[in-house]
Amino acid sequence: MHSVSLIIPCYNEELNIQKGVLDKIGNYVHHVPSIKEVIISDDGSTDNTKELIKREYLTEYPLFRLLENEHKGKAQTLISAILSAKGDYVLFTDIDLATPIEEVEKMLMEIEKNTDIVIGSRNNTRAGAPLTRKIMAVGFIFIRNFIIGLKNIKDTQCGFKAFRTEAAKKIISSLVVFKNTQGVEGSSVSAGFDLEFLFLATKLGYSITEIPVVWKHVETKNVNFITDTLETLQDIFSIKYYDITGAYKT
Repeated sequence: MHSVSLIIPCYNEELNIQKGVLDKIGNYVHHVPSIKEVIISDDGSTDNTKELIKREYLTEYPLFRLLENEHKGKAQTLISAILSAKGDYVLFTDIDLATPIEEVEKMLMEIEKNTDIVIGSRNNTRAGAPLTRKIMAVGFIFIRNFIIGLKNIKDTQCGFKAFRTEAAKKIISSLVVFKNTQGVEGSSVSAGFDLEFLFLATKLGYSITEIPVVWKHVETKNVNFITDTLETLQDIFSIKYYDITGAYKT
């Protein structure tokens, strides 16, 4: 049985924590022997997120570990957690539990088949999402496929993925766009990070399995759809530029 580090990135998640999301996660992983640690990787929260976690969760749930990072966006928050992970695999889930924590079981079943990467897929249904987001998501997929490929992956952006830790660290060492992200203002979901990560995974020849997972739309203040979309488009063109110019050392 492979050991797993569950990673939960967070930024100003006081309200979600008060709703009990970490209790749900803690109670679930208590009964999953393969999950050896839960890394809550904080992106420099400015509300009471870190204080709540320290006061109410680190002693209550022995598997929980808090990483306190500078505010550099979700990408660097994930990278920090991956580099500190002790498990054979790292598994990411968003703290809003848009994908229920129980879906971890599906990921663990695929991990035991020794695939390098497992991607949770919403299968483009986006249940509950506003129509405008669904339309923009379709446009995003078209542009992504046309510019950098990844046509064999239906859903690159679902925040529910698992990577062999060794593979993830190799990919991190080859990043260019997200190699050294500087400090940011406000929330930054770093959607382009998933794209560069998976783009490099395919170039490095890692096996990728995509499985359907339950997902429900959760409105969040940390996502500005227009701004995040424009940033992601910029990242797509940057990935293409660096690929053409040979910047990726694979």
